[in-house]
Amino acid sequence: MGTKAAKAIDRTGEAEPYDRPPAKMRPRGACPALAAPMPTGDGLLVRLRPAGGALTLSQFAALAGAASAHGNGILEITARGNLQIRGLKTDTAERLAADIDAAGIAVPDGPAIEISPLHGIDPEEVGDPAALEKSLREELSELLVSPRLAPKLSIIIDGGGAFGLSALFADIRVVAQPDAHWLVAINGDGETATPVANGPAEAAISAVGEILNLLAVLGQSKRARDIDPALLRTRFPAMDPIRVLPSHTAKAPLSGLHRLKDGTSVLGVRPEFGQMKASDLASLLDCAKAYGATVVRLGPSRGFFFTGLPADAAPALQIAARNHGFSTQPGEKSEYVAACAGAGACGSAFYETRTLAHRLIAAAPVLFDGSLTLHLSGCPKGCAHARPALTLTGSAEGYDLVLNGLAADQPDERIAGGRIDFAIERLARSIEDNRGAGESAAACLTRLGTTGVSKALRQE
Repeated sequence: MGTKAAKAIDRTGEAEPYDRPPAKMRPRGACPALAAPMPTGDGLLVRLRPAGGALTLSQFAALAGAASAHGNGILEITARGNLQIRGLKTDTAERLAADIDAAGIAVPDGPAIEISPLHGIDPEEVGDPAALEKSLREELSELLVSPRLAPKLSIIIDGGGAFGLSALFADIRVVAQPDAHWLVAINGDGETATPVANGPAEAAISAVGEILNLLAVLGQSKRARDIDPALLRTRFPAMDPIRVLPSHTAKAPLSGLHRLKDGTSVLGVRPEFGQMKASDLASLLDCAKAYGATVVRLGPSRGFFFTGLPADAAPALQIAARNHGFSTQPGEKSEYVAACAGAGACGSAFYETRTLAHRLIAAAPVLFDGSLTLHLSGCPKGCAHARPALTLTGSAEGYDLVLNGLAADQPDERIAGGRIDFAIERLARSIEDNRGAGESAAACLTRLGTTGVSKALRQE
């Protein structure tokens, strides 16, 4: 675990930005949208992003009801703020699509375009990502639905504000600049993406179209990382001198009560590990309606915002959300766990991920200082997290521990099923005993390396 690995261990994402598992262990190479649900261990899965990432309370309630009626009643919010409905069958997936249409929920064709969650209501926003998305979809409509584009192509439009999207990886990212321009960059997050163009909205849309054309020529299996740098410079001859301004980072965690600069209030909530029962969501939405909330905005980090709240009602809704099992305060340890549905919900999983997560949070709090993500994957598919992390992968023999990698990577240590609690306690003790002053858990694991961690796990 060198310097590069140390930087990667604490990043989160839902797409497949870097190294991938071997093809035989990788989920189907398609985004499980309404038109093409993805087979999983618990039936078919649908992933959708409503237009603008926004739903009225009644629309969200209708979606919860459809998840119960046609799936297994479990909804998930991904790290990128998309919704997933599980446990569907071919016929029930069709009925789900019909119910979504009947509820007036618009799901645009083509790749999901993720935009700043509080677009249009955040007074700190630098640019209007919703307007740019609308123009981009209108002007590039045919190109966006091209079958030659990768199904998981990721596009971000970040208007800045209190809750930016700089932490999310994207094939194409468009970021508002203070001078009414938009920066277009590829293949990275807010720190690592390569800038290719900077200009007014029209120029940004043109640049996005140029990139999409390059990707369409490369073919469906290719992503922005596969574009030849020489070809990129031929298409964007002015890219090298572009001055990159500091990214608009999220100034506050999603969870909690937030008062915007104009005095309005929004409440950010997170279902535990990004998963919720449709019945719990429906009850929370009833409370939110009673307290005056009007719209839900999906956000990154597996959560969502209630907007339209009267200031005096927001604290009461925060208490109600907590009583319904949702996280409403920043820094809760569950924020640092990426857990798949697990055994009992998915037939491919070898262990109950949520049960183990609760045990580990209680037994090894040192792991949850916010410096790393603990990925609990029931099988090598790694559906819950596609970025390097401290990973426990289920197998028929027990658990595979990957210190900084993906669920399908070669394990650094194999742990028998009955020894998992002991092993994690030993790992936590090793961090506590070896950590320097001010050193994070991730940095300590990096310094200990595979040899040090293996020695700690094997001590009796």
